[in-house]
Formats: sequence, structure tokens, C-alpha cells
Amino acid sequence: MEILMPEPQIYVERTLAIIKPDVIDKEEEIEDVILQSGFRILQKRKLQLSPEQCSNFYAEQFGKMFFPNLTAYMSSGPIVAMVLARNCAVSYWKEMLGPSNSLRARITHPHSLRALYGTDELRNGLHGSLSISSAEKEIRFIFPEAILEPLPTGQRARDYLNLYVKPTLLAGLTALCKERPADPMIWLADWLIEHNPNKPKLQYHISQ
Repeated sequence: MEILMPEPQIYVERTLAIIKPDVIDKEEEIEDVILQSGFRILQKRKLQLSPEQCSNFYAEQFGKMFFPNLTAYMSSGPIVAMVLARNCAVSYWKEMLGPSNSLRARITHPHSLRALYGTDELRNGLHGSLSISSAEKEIRFIFPEAILEPLPTGQRARDYLNLYVKPTLLAGLTALCKERPADPMIWLADWLIEHNPNKPKLQYHISQ
């Protein structure tokens, strides 16, 4: 009986994580938790936002009672912003964070990050994007140079690999098997650089 396995999908979702001013001293500890949870940190930046920048970042909260305190809190010291990536990054990071109110989190989600690092409803230690669309918006705000084009999935990914990667890679692996070098990974890396079909061709002009 033939068992059909689902075809792998090349897709990595991104979300924005922020270590807030009051737990900045726990940066390395929190990063270790992030990495051990299967995330990759694609970009990282330490910065201090002005009250105006905080107002723009949290514009959707404008008009709420806690808004002035929120902007004052978030601009009170440096923060660490990170672009995290993994499958279902937005929902997984939200689950790790727990409820926004750290006092409630300690009761309902005692092992969540906000229960462990937060203080109260306002000073909850960490930020996470609420949705994929808000993640894209927030990442562009903190990392304006970031490229957020959607990664290819399914047939598009297979077509891309078949057209641009497999021919050269198969040739390199064939040459590797013939050569059998002591360090195959370094040898293959050098071979791929040397035989890259997209490598720019330099023209040298000899002055007389």
C-alpha cells in the first residue's frame, strides 16, 4: 500500500517581537527562549523610540484611557526589536506571550512570557504582532529597509528550484562525487561560487 506524504511547503511567516524597556536586562535570556522555540531571528535592532514615534506605532490604540501611559512607558528607555520567523510565527509568538495583562497571565497562563517577565497590564514586558498584516506594518515601521515580499510556496517554489537551482546544484554534486575531497562542504561551496551561472562577467580594460 502506497502512503502519500504531504508535499513540503517552503513558507516562513514573520512577526515582530519587542523586548520592552523594563526587561531590557533580560535580553539574552529571552532570546534563548525564542531560539529554543524554533524561531529564527532574521533582524534585530536596539533603539529608543521618542513619544511621537510610540504614538505612531500604537496609533490604533489612540483615544484609549491607557494611551498616554503606554507611549510614556515605551519611550522611557531602550527596546530590542526583532523580526522572528517560523511557520505560524504570529500565532505561535502570541501563544508564547500569553494575555496582555501580566497579572491575569500569572493566573491563567503561568508559564507564558508575560507572566514571567511582565509586571502589570501596562508593563507586560514584551510585544507581539496581532496578525500577519499588522506584523508587516510594524516590521516596516521598525525596519524600514526590510523586504517583505511573500515567499514562494507549493508549485511556485518547485518551479523556481527546478529552473534556477537544481541544474547547477546537480552538476556540482556530480563533480563532488568524482572528486571526493576531504572537506566536501567547503569544496562544494567553492565550486558553486566558481560555476554560478549568474556570476557577473568582468571585462578588463588595459590602458596603453
